Amino acid sequence: MNQRHDTILFWGCFIALITTSYAFISRMILCGGQFVTDFGLDKVDVGELQGAGIWPFGVSIIIFSLFIDRIGYKVAMVFSFVSYLIYCALAFAAYQSIQGVSGDALVAAQKHGHQLLFWGSIILGLGNGSVESYINPIVTTMFKTDKTRWLNRLHSGWPGGLVLGGLCTIALANNKDWRLTLGLILIPALVFFSILVTRKFPKSEREQAGVSYLQMLKELGVFGALVGFGLVIAQLGQVFGWSGGVVWGLTGAVVALFAIVTKSFGRVLLAVLILIMMPQAITELGTDGWITSLMSTPMEAAGHNPAWVLVYTSAIMMVLRFFAGPLVHKLSPLGLLTTCSAIAAIGLAALSKTSGAGMYTIFAAATLYGVGKTFFWPTILGLTSEQCPKGGALTLNAVGGIGMLAVGILGAPFIGYLQESSATQQLAATNPGLYQTVKVEKNYLLGAYQAIDPVKSAAITDPAAQDSLKTATTTGQFSALGKMALFPIGTLVAYLGLLLYFKSRGGYKPVQLTEIAGK
Repeated sequence: MNQRHDTILFWGCFIALITTSYAFISRMILCGGQFVTDFGLDKVDVGELQGAGIWPFGVSIIIFSLFIDRIGYKVAMVFSFVSYLIYCALAFAAYQSIQGVSGDALVAAQKHGHQLLFWGSIILGLGNGSVESYINPIVTTMFKTDKTRWLNRLHSGWPGGLVLGGLCTIALANNKDWRLTLGLILIPALVFFSILVTRKFPKSEREQAGVSYLQMLKELGVFGALVGFGLVIAQLGQVFGWSGGVVWGLTGAVVALFAIVTKSFGRVLLAVLILIMMPQAITELGTDGWITSLMSTPMEAAGHNPAWVLVYTSAIMMVLRFFAGPLVHKLSPLGLLTTCSAIAAIGLAALSKTSGAGMYTIFAAATLYGVGKTFFWPTILGLTSEQCPKGGALTLNAVGGIGMLAVGILGAPFIGYLQESSATQQLAATNPGLYQTVKVEKNYLLGAYQAIDPVKSAAITDPAAQDSLKTATTTGQFSALGKMALFPIGTLVAYLGLLLYFKSRGGYKPVQLTEIAGK
């Protein structure tokens, strides 16, 4: 392939990633606002709806990565485009279902509309994951000698889409017909489809080097299969109501098959990166999914749309990722990830103290958080590809897929749980009578919890009681942000350990696949 062709292919992949993040932010902002009121959702309901657009991302990344070298990148690309069309159709139907109804009919319509949104979000997530499954190996193949730099440049498309989607959503905030907000996703979708549908896609780096399919599977090994497919099956079990026995049985069967076929635990370094990716992904995407609603109180008090915080941090990410090359070369991927973990922890802790703060304080804390999370995702992918190149698309995308699954299955609902548990504890301590009136018992993946029922809360008219509810909710939001700082603290410790490991081996060096294949 020639340079012009590669450039066009890169920008097509870039716009495809913009499409995924536009879908992410527009849906997340609506989950923190109009979806709550239109469909009567509490915080955990919102978290599960957010997760429905995230965990399928991980499922399709992993599943497509197993076969993408066989079916081709173009098939995955077409699948993603069709997914966006179906998502828009279901979201539009959800909006229409609640129009012109009231009373008991409205409650039923809200439930039906919520289900349409839920399944539409799942299809959207599958499409988003298929985008990730082909753009990452394409870019690492085209730029095999400078992977981390180009993956950072590619993944500047993610915050670019967040900025674009955030600005569109803010501009349309007073428009109650949110079909326009969601439907704008079709513009970048049509653009990337028109660019990529006529392109010739390269063979993967693994295939070009003559590394066999079995060698690729060995690189992932039993551990990668246990975590990756275990999360996939656990989530599918939750969605389809499978028993614990079925989930464990299917997981055991997949792991046993991997053990028989590969006879490999997998790369130990890859296992470590998989474990790190889960809290790292929750730090970035889990917090991004909630940041608009979490910052609603101080931002609205200052007279601004809370989505500006996410737009601002995303703009920081977009610029820094696109020009990440010098930092990657100066610090190495591990040094960059270590530094970012420390900054992200400080930023989240600072954001948790901004209740009642002014605009300058809020955006100063948001700057720290934005810089900290900037290089997480593309740099750990670059680290994976540089150190485990025999794994090809499978190991590269498995790390991303596991991160997405961790956010969707555990992260988003868990952050919602942190908010609800802190809010109900605050309300029980300050106004026990009101607490008894508005509390509701619910369950989610990690167990039972008590929440503040949004319908019961809306019926409260006493000003003092309304103030108590508002205070409890605000306390829950900022308590959750503070607790989130524990995730990047954990990744900081892990990356420091890896730095010491590579130092003991003479320093960090990318593994060249041609050298391996020649041995």
